[in-house]
Amino acid sequence: MTEPLTFPRGFQAAAMAAQLKPSGKTDLSCVISETDCAWAFAGTRSTTAAASVLRNRELYAGGGPVRGLVVNAGIANAATGQRGARDNADMADALGSVMNIDEQTVLTASTGIIGHLLPMDRVLSGVEHLPEELQREVLPFATAIMTTDTTPKTAHATLKNGANIVGTAKGSGMIHPDMATMFAFAFSDAQVDQAALREAFPAIVARTFNAVTVDGDTSTSDMTAVFANGLAGATDQAEFLAALEGVMRDLARQIAADGEGATKLLTVKVTGAASEHEALSAARTCCVSPLLKSAVHGSDPNWGRVIMAVGRSGAQVDVEKLQVSVQGVPVFTGKPLNYDAAAVSASMKAAGEVIFDIDLGVGQDKGEAWGCDLSAEYVSINADYTT
Repeated sequence: MTEPLTFPRGFQAAAMAAQLKPSGKTDLSCVISETDCAWAFAGTRSTTAAASVLRNRELYAGGGPVRGLVVNAGIANAATGQRGARDNADMADALGSVMNIDEQTVLTASTGIIGHLLPMDRVLSGVEHLPEELQREVLPFATAIMTTDTTPKTAHATLKNGANIVGTAKGSGMIHPDMATMFAFAFSDAQVDQAALREAFPAIVARTFNAVTVDGDTSTSDMTAVFANGLAGATDQAEFLAALEGVMRDLARQIAADGEGATKLLTVKVTGAASEHEALSAARTCCVSPLLKSAVHGSDPNWGRVIMAVGRSGAQVDVEKLQVSVQGVPVFTGKPLNYDAAAVSASMKAAGEVIFDIDLGVGQDKGEAWGCDLSAEYVSINADYTT
């Protein structure tokens, strides 16, 4: 029997049902470190960002350490004005009080319906009971942060010195992030330099959570953060950053695979680009295209929709050198190729992951993005979301 995934040394988490979700499932949670953490953060660039994103951004600019994170699911606390900002701060203050840590070392995160105020009586009452639920297992926390997700999302890596990185995420819809995903958090006992971590973090985010899309919409609450408390001792920085990117890549792919109504993971690999930015742009544009996503759902190897998406992505392309393959089968190399469309369609239908390989024919850079197919179930889920 596989042992349950646990947080790295020095971290504990708690989760409970505070009656924020109509389902009655767990919806209030926290993670606490026994020592100060070096950290990095990225939040949505939406101009209607939630109170939690705005407060975390201010703390990040201040440069101080963090010790805790408190998360509510079910209500986004976005477009709630000054009242929402006060409620968000009160949630952080409450966790700081019950855990005996400075509230300025507590990050906040809220996800759910936009425009609703937090029922602070339930939130504050719930926070009071979180210390009773503290333990090291990851799954309760990963489950409590979910909204329309069908499954919790976790990933982990172990470094040569025995340090661990454990990541968890939530996200299923309203995902076309302009920084990260819905929520993605990584916790490590590695000892890392905060300045180096913050310098490297934007590029890691660009190649992972900025490379996943479900439906072209960006949430008000998107954020990702990494916490490292150093209890495992000195760690090779390059090894740590590579492992962190691996954990976040794993989580990004899980989010894409769990897209609302999804039946298939869509992977687009772009090579031959003039820059990594252009490669990622072309790959993301393919993944968000409703036409290509619909073709994937119908197992239709319609490579014309790839050509269309690449052409509007802004990436440079040499059409005479452009190459497209579907499930490893070349279908276009500067001109249409004869191929067994029925066989490729059957391969798409049988696979849980549909892969498009695209060479733009103009350079040496590459990038990869992930999405999912577009099904009628996506419309049903979002048509009934608040009713």
